[in-house]
Amino acid sequence: MNNGHTHVLLIEDNPGDADLVRLRLVEGDSTVDVSCVNRLADGLASMAKEPPSVVLLDLNLPDSHGADTYREVLEKAPGVPVVILSGQDDEALAMKAIHQGVQDYLVKGDITSNHLERAMRYAIERQALTRSLEISRHQQLEFKNQFLSHVSHELRTPLTCIYQFVTILLDGLAGDINPEQRWHLSTVLESVHQLRAMIRDLLEATRAESGKIRIEPRFVLVDDVVRQAASMMAPTAKEKHVRLEVGLGTRIPFVYADPERVLQVLINLIDNAIKFTPGEGSVMVKACIVDADPNMAYISVADTGCGIAPEAKALIFERLYQDPNSVDNKRSGLGLGLFIAKELVELHGGRIWVASEIGSGSTFSFTLPLYSLAKLLFPVITYAGQLREAITLVRIELTPLPNSHGSNWKDICQQSLDTLRRCVFLDKDLVLPVSGNIGISTIFLVAASTDLERAEIMMKRIREQLGVGAGFKAAGILTVSARAVPLPSTNGKQLEDLVQAVADGVTEMAAEALATKPFQKARVQM
Repeated sequence: MNNGHTHVLLIEDNPGDADLVRLRLVEGDSTVDVSCVNRLADGLASMAKEPPSVVLLDLNLPDSHGADTYREVLEKAPGVPVVILSGQDDEALAMKAIHQGVQDYLVKGDITSNHLERAMRYAIERQALTRSLEISRHQQLEFKNQFLSHVSHELRTPLTCIYQFVTILLDGLAGDINPEQRWHLSTVLESVHQLRAMIRDLLEATRAESGKIRIEPRFVLVDDVVRQAASMMAPTAKEKHVRLEVGLGTRIPFVYADPERVLQVLINLIDNAIKFTPGEGSVMVKACIVDADPNMAYISVADTGCGIAPEAKALIFERLYQDPNSVDNKRSGLGLGLFIAKELVELHGGRIWVASEIGSGSTFSFTLPLYSLAKLLFPVITYAGQLREAITLVRIELTPLPNSHGSNWKDICQQSLDTLRRCVFLDKDLVLPVSGNIGISTIFLVAASTDLERAEIMMKRIREQLGVGAGFKAAGILTVSARAVPLPSTNGKQLEDLVQAVADGVTEMAAEALATKPFQKARVQM
């Protein structure tokens, strides 16, 4: 191999085969240090303590067998080259192992000292080359992402300038313009909006490819997000004379998702559906629970458009892909929308797919995980194997003042949430990961293991803490209210069933709290 010292880890449970391998290594010209173990678990422990130069691996061990053996070694020590020593001349298994990351496959009966030495040397060199190529690929990807990010940011400044001057002309602030000039300027403005959307998608795709997209999952009502997306896309559908409909099943429990990201996915899918649906066609947005998969919410966008060819369906979620056979000659964009949507859905732990036939429209569907409130509530609302005597739902509403335009309302809401979490008892109260919006207000909810009378103490503490927070007093109005959560009748029920009943009640109350007025008026200006 080389004149240096080589540490070989031999994982072999047959003493005769182990002695034969040692003999072949001693016969070679290289300086080797051989450690031998007879169980896979011992080999993994040895690699964790001191990674060897190369692993010589028997596939059939007392605690592992076949392909699972080398898979576990590759998973636990991905940077260590592995050479399989097998008693069987199995070409199919050898090819499978090589494709999955093993460096070589040797048959024990055919091993010579030169053969073994050469196999180990090549294995070490190939592993080093693979590592070098991986580092190079990562550096190239990072350079490309930095370049695209830099160019995208640089393009924003001239685009903003163009937008501002075109709107000045369109608003007549620089003098009157005739209809033909207005039409030309409107075309420029439309192109500016298109370029802005492309730049936004390019930045988002770059972040997705480098794993830098972040989501902030919360307690979210799917119905609200679906209706919001449909409302935002209604003018686009109306302009093209496409009927946009919403179909929601029975009340869907909360999902654990980032509402802004889910809205982004829905808008992208609805926009595509409208774009590829001819006038007088229709687009239907649905949300439901499927009995076969009770832990996920299913959302779909179906259109009556041109459909997608089978070969395109396999590629449609790929980065920069656009269907060359599309009948929409006004297609715009970089082909990044569905790629971004797929990344966002998978970050939530869901999946996205399409069902389509040419001429019969398309249905894009994706899933989001349902929120298990019972698991979070269990340690909070139970004590000594029983439900606590009383549970109250506290509602905190933050409304910005009309003259608070200079403040960063999103930062203030985050600071308010951080402060709110310090106002509760961790073993008895739970700040629900829910943030609802009613108009311009933001809502937070707390499930407290106390009655309404004692809840007043918590409410007072919340008012005082938020009222003195930096920047809060001049920024908005705080409304704190509370309502008792009905407790189920025990009647010999299991504690888990009781907690689930409470969770269902809190879920229903939370949905109402995000869409109605405060439980009890208790306002104070921040």
